[in-house]
Order: sequence, then C-alpha cells, then structure tokens
Amino acid sequence: MKIAVVILNWNGKDLLKKFLPSVIEHSKGADIYVADNASSDDSVAFLKSNFPKINIIQNKTNGGFAKGYNDALQHINADVFCLLNSDVEVTTDWLLPVGQTFDNNPEIAIVQPKILDYNRKEYFEYAGAAGGFVDKFGYPYCRGRIFNTLEKDTEQYNDETPIFWASGACLFIRSTIFKALNGFDTSFFAHMEEIDLCWRAKNKGYEIVYNGNSTIYHVGGATLSNTNPKKTFLNFRNSLFALVKNAKGNILVLVLLRLVMDGIAGIKFLVELKFMHFIAIIKAHISFYSHLPELLKKRKTTKSKTKYYQRTSIVWDYFVNRKKIYKSL
Repeated sequence: MKIAVVILNWNGKDLLKKFLPSVIEHSKGADIYVADNASSDDSVAFLKSNFPKINIIQNKTNGGFAKGYNDALQHINADVFCLLNSDVEVTTDWLLPVGQTFDNNPEIAIVQPKILDYNRKEYFEYAGAAGGFVDKFGYPYCRGRIFNTLEKDTEQYNDETPIFWASGACLFIRSTIFKALNGFDTSFFAHMEEIDLCWRAKNKGYEIVYNGNSTIYHVGGATLSNTNPKKTFLNFRNSLFALVKNAKGNILVLVLLRLVMDGIAGIKFLVELKFMHFIAIIKAHISFYSHLPELLKKRKTTKSKTKYYQRTSIVWDYFVNRKKIYKSL
C-alpha cells in the first residue's frame, strides 16, 4: 500500500524545521509532501535548501485547510493520503498499524491514530484525542477529550474501534474515497471540515476507525490559537454548516435549539468578560444564515444511512450532569 504523507504549510518555516525531521525519520516507505499554501515567509526556500528530497507542491493561493488540501492532493498519486499538521511529532513505526488496518479491512475508508499533547505527553490532545463523535446538535467531543477536559493517557484507549470522525491533525483516507467525496467542502475554509468530510463518508456507508497502536504528538493551535475569536467564529459556524448539510431528522428544530444553546454559550463568554468571543458567536450565526440556501441545496444531495449521534446533548452531560470523562457517559 502506497501512503503519501502530506503536510499543509502556511508561513510555518519554524514548525517545519522542528517537526519535519521526525516525519522523515519515522516514515520509511512513504512519500512525503509539503503543500505550501502561498506562504509569504521563506518556507519553500528553506525546504529546498535543507530538505531537497521532500516533494513540494506550491498552491497559488491560501485557500485555508480545505481548499489547500483539495488543490494539493490532485497532484499526488497514492493509495492512502495521510493529512498531517505541520506541528506534529510522529513516533517510530507510526505508519505500520494504520497500514495494517487498511490492508485487513477494505471497507474502512478513514483511520485516525492516538493523538497526544506534545507539551504534556502523558495527556490526550484537544484536536481528536482518541477519536471523535458528535451529539444530536452537532457539538463535537472525543474519547479522551470532552470540551476542555483532557484525560491522562493510561492506555485506556489502546484499541481499534469505530468512531464518527477523525481529526484533521492526522487523518488517513483512501485516495479513492477522498475523490469520491469530492474532497473537503471549501466553504468551511478551516476547522471542522474534517467532521463534515467524515459525516459525508458515514452517510455513504463508509467506515471510520481509530487505531490506538499508532501514536503522534500534536502541539495544537499553532496556526490559530484557542484564545483567538476567529477560531470561535469558525468552530460555531462550521459546526452549524456540518449539521445542516448532513444531519438526519428535522433540521429546522435542530437549528432552533442550537440557536438557544449557542446563545447560552455567548452569555457565558459575556460573564467571563470575553467580549470578542461573544461577538464571534453572533458573527458565526450571521454568516451561517447567509449561507443557509446553499447549505440546504447540499443537504438535498445527502442521504443519511446511519444514526449520527450516541449522545443527545454532550452539553447537558458535561455542564449539568458533570460527566467529564468519556467512559462516564
């Protein structure tokens, strides 16, 4: 099986300098690509000087995570694409368990490894942890991470199990499936486009699994920090995008309930004096409603084949019932 490890870069020279060597050292047999998203720093010149054997793809514009990968992957021939963030340290033989999963299970389309925190290596990392899910209202959560509560890794998730979505920090997908799904939805720009991709894959009957025998360490927030209101905007807006496009059931009721729940989140930001995050939620909803006609058209082409949620409300479970750990759900 031919695996292409593809790192999307935007003005990330320092990250490439720090993390690319581990990818090269531990990815024997795979082709390694850096897809540059029209960087304004000297990332490309740095790569050509210091890593002359690395394949470089230069996108003409910075279309964000979604368009950046869509553009770059058109130029790559492989059985499996590994979409890897530039702020990731990989480990010895990290590709082997994933390759075996694909080899042994032709029905599996997407695989995610265990994602631990680079700065606290005994803990799971926010973006994906041990595999993701969404609740009825489209709020995401993970095994090993619910909202901002991160579990310590005690090998409790050293398994191979079905999940609903795989993290874009490190997502393996069969190239044929990526093309069949027409890649990422570029209207997302960045954040949660991988949830939408996985949701569409699920709706077409494809399987997604987590393999805890492969481990990576992710810094997280290297491009856009959790404290940045733009991330709040993208997360709230894009989760609504994915919900309307893909969710089974009465979407009007779901959106109205989400409006109430997002409003409560906004009030929480106000109480915490995080005014820009409060405004970001308002802007997210304005942007969402402006895109609604387009989203409803996309929804018409989606035929759900599976129940998409295990929990009705992860918000209620976490904040009211105080269930902070995945296994307590």
